[in-house]
Amino acid sequence: MKTVIRRWGSAVLLGLWGLVVCADLRAETLAEGLAQETQAWTQGSYALPEPEREAYFARLQNQAHDLSRHYPNQADPLVWEGIITATHAKYQNIFSALGTVRKARDILLQAVAIDPAAMDGSGLITLGALYFRVPKFGSFGDDDKARDYFQRALKVDPDNIDANFFYGKFLLAQGDKAHALICLKKVIDALPRPQSVEADRARQAEAQELLSQNF
Repeated sequence: MKTVIRRWGSAVLLGLWGLVVCADLRAETLAEGLAQETQAWTQGSYALPEPEREAYFARLQNQAHDLSRHYPNQADPLVWEGIITATHAKYQNIFSALGTVRKARDILLQAVAIDPAAMDGSGLITLGALYFRVPKFGSFGDDDKARDYFQRALKVDPDNIDANFFYGKFLLAQGDKAHALICLKKVIDALPRPQSVEADRARQAEAQELLSQNF
C-alpha cells in the first residue's frame, strides 16, 4: 500500500469484510465456511494495517472455533482454527501469546490425529512452524520436532508452497543452505493454488527475498 488511495481502498475493503467476520462465519456448508475463513485470514494477514490485526484475529479465532464446533471430528475446520489461533498469537504481547500458541498446538494435534493429510498437510506444516519459530520455552523451540513435522508434510505434498517455504527457512537457520535452496526454488517455481493465489504469491515473494539475502 504505497499510496493514500490504496490505503483507503484496503481500509474500506477490510472494514466491509470485518462486518462479515463479526456477524458470523457459519455458512450453509463446511466448504463455504472454510472458503470464508481462507479469505478472512488472507485479508487480515496481507491487507489489514498491523496495529489492527490482534483484535481482528481474536474475532476470527472465535468464529473459527464456532465452525469447528459446528462440524465436530472433522480435520479441516480444526486445521484452520489452529492456523488462525497461531496467527492471533503472532500479534499478541509475549505474556498472552504463549497461552494462545499452546491452544493452537493442541487444536492442530487434534486435527492431525484425525487426518494428517487434511488441507494438504497444513496442520503438520503449522506445527512445524510453531516448534521452529516459538522461543525455546514452554515446550516449544524444538528443532527435532520441527524437522519431523516439516518432513511429514512434504511426504503428504512434496510440492506444497508453504511446506517448502517453512522447511527452507528452517534449513537456512540450521546452516543447510544447499537443501534450503532446493526448497525455496520449489516455492518460487510453483503455480499459486486457485484457492489461495494472494497468499501464495506473498509466500513466493518472501522466498525470493530469502534467496536474495542468502545466496
